[in-house]
Amino acid sequence: MREKKVCMVVQAPTVKGGIAAVVNGYRGSWLEKQSNIIYVESYKDGGKVKKLLKAIRGYFHFLKVLIVSRPDLVHIHSSFGPSFYRKIPFIYIARIARKPIINHCHGADFEEFYLKASQKKKALIKNVYNKCNITIALSNEWKEKLKDIVPDEKIVVIENYSIINKCAMKERMSKKNKKQVLFLGEIGYRKGCYDIPAVIEKVKESVADVQFVLGGSGDIDKIKALIKERKLEENVVFPGWVRGEDKDKLLRESDIFFLPSYNEGMPMSILDAMGYGLPVVSSNVGGIPKIVYNNKNGSIHEPGDINGFASSIINLLTNKSKRVESGKASLEIVQGSYSLEKHLTSLSKLYEGTK
Repeated sequence: MREKKVCMVVQAPTVKGGIAAVVNGYRGSWLEKQSNIIYVESYKDGGKVKKLLKAIRGYFHFLKVLIVSRPDLVHIHSSFGPSFYRKIPFIYIARIARKPIINHCHGADFEEFYLKASQKKKALIKNVYNKCNITIALSNEWKEKLKDIVPDEKIVVIENYSIINKCAMKERMSKKNKKQVLFLGEIGYRKGCYDIPAVIEKVKESVADVQFVLGGSGDIDKIKALIKERKLEENVVFPGWVRGEDKDKLLRESDIFFLPSYNEGMPMSILDAMGYGLPVVSSNVGGIPKIVYNNKNGSIHEPGDINGFASSIINLLTNKSKRVESGKASLEIVQGSYSLEKHLTSLSKLYEGTK
């Protein structure tokens, strides 16, 4: 039987954030070749004009692909907020062209996007989402939320994946404790970054030379001001958004991964860290409790639990055997259930069954 040809609506590969990180794992993979994936880019980082022009070019490219390449189905990677509105034309056009549509939903703040929305916006969201044949949820927890919008039978759970780095784990067994805590992501409220200065202050009381590395872009100046107020400048580094070799270096040399988010789907940053054998301290939101377990590969706390986050970080930094065993557990969890191969196989089966 002929494999289905897939048109995938994505962000540019250089975009900062989890969606681009997920899709970049498809590029060059066996799934890309097997399903003859044609990428249509709808978004890039930059100012409003650049983003608008990218979206417009994306719509015209999409029309060309539908007419010339005749894909069997359309796989759209979407989020909440502006991303939802950018994807509406793609969904309507694909529907008019009678192409099956998979909506891969990476959104995080469901309450703001849907629960607190006006009745008019809720009706629009339901109308758009239900034009899609399948909605991909990143976890069972997210499936339960999305059932408010689309029927249960139209939702499929496909979790994000981790790239396994066994060499990094071997290095970790003998590496010196740098007392380095790593955060990677958008620096802002949703990721819990405004809580981080208070956490650092608490940790410093027990580990005076702790070093927090906050890698990302966003509200850096505001967080720096909070750091300065507490006189913690010597304990914090802001390397900006990191990728490639710089990201690899930070993941190898750090001792703990920290993500105190208020809303999440299934964060690629945690899965990346676990693939490097890092213990994780994070919050009990979204799909995180599926991959981080208390007293196994780290700990999870309620969002905003400054004392809980600090206590867990101190415990890991001051207990080498705990830190190493937690790191091993992280690697074992992603090896067993969150490999790229498993993720790609799930997508391939979904493509086969989507009509």
